[in-house]
Amino acid sequence: MRILIVEDNRRLAALVARGCEKAGFAADICHDLEGAQAALGAARYDIVILDLGLPDGDGLEFLAAQRRAGSELPVLVLTARDALEARVEGLNAGADDYLLKPFAMEELVARLRALLRRPGQALGRMLVAGNVEFDTVAREVSVGGAPTAFSRRETDLLEILLRRQGRVVPKDAIEESLYAFGDDVSSNSIEVAVHRLRKRLGDAGADVEVHTLRGIGYLLSAAA
Repeated sequence: MRILIVEDNRRLAALVARGCEKAGFAADICHDLEGAQAALGAARYDIVILDLGLPDGDGLEFLAAQRRAGSELPVLVLTARDALEARVEGLNAGADDYLLKPFAMEELVARLRALLRRPGQALGRMLVAGNVEFDTVAREVSVGGAPTAFSRRETDLLEILLRRQGRVVPKDAIEESLYAFGDDVSSNSIEVAVHRLRKRLGDAGADVEVHTLRGIGYLLSAAA
């Protein structure tokens, strides 16, 4: 899952990004609405965290414009505006949720996951393929009922493939979901990640595997 954080407080934005990354999201940060607009035009996001008091405009006006343009991207407003009228205005402008500062990171992540579990959104709690089960909230993988240790990158890649099991996932779609703009991505980063995940699944006795369709992408399906 890829998240866009629009927050002008640089320290807070960095803290939110780290918390989201620990929860399995790839996180990009913008500090103003101009940057947010550019980011939304350059990448596909699963959800946005939006501050309201930004240096080049009001987040609510930006959100309302996005909704008028037809965007259905889930948006969680994160703000210090605590008056009832402000919360009502935010929800009426198109916010899917509204969280006040200060906040607990655990609650923010839980709210993000709750939004993504709504019908038509990207996130279900349990993902299953063959004897592989993945708890998206606890970020835990089991193979044949036995807890199995995966690295963070392996876990994130497995989640992407599980969500589209039986279908080919293009390499560029994986790269876009796994890495934020500032991440160091080499030309063979995806190949290395797939190799490590494939080995981890094999060593654990998984009855599914990652198949490579050269020049197209990768497919998670039953082992041959």
